[in-house]
Amino acid sequence: MKYICLGYIEPNKFASMSENERSALLDACFAYDDTLRTNGHFAGGEALQSANTAKTLHWKNGKAAVIDGPYAETKEQLGGILILEARDLDHAIELMTQHPGVKVGPFEIRPAADLTEMIRESEQRRTSHAPKP
Repeated sequence: MKYICLGYIEPNKFASMSENERSALLDACFAYDDTLRTNGHFAGGEALQSANTAKTLHWKNGKAAVIDGPYAETKEQLGGILILEARDLDHAIELMTQHPGVKVGPFEIRPAADLTEMIRESEQRRTSHAPKP
């Protein structure tokens, strides 16, 4: 089963580290990601640029509106996502408790939703409503 792990960074935690501390942490994170890959648990992931580069879309007055930055006002900022293959949630938690990135901010772990059936039903509805030539 896939689990989406949202990694958050506490402001100034990473920036306040020395260059050697940052390098050691990054090396440990990438090494652990390699371990996850080797063991078949790393299904994907990406780091994110700073929250000040973000735009957030929301529905307002009947159309999509754009605002700068992340939508939620939080202390931590989303730093990246990791897609994990695990037997169950307990296994996903066990794997992520060993990730060195936990030292600079929390990880939120959620099961990925399987939309296969919803997509199939939608395709059937859209096909049955398509205009006939």
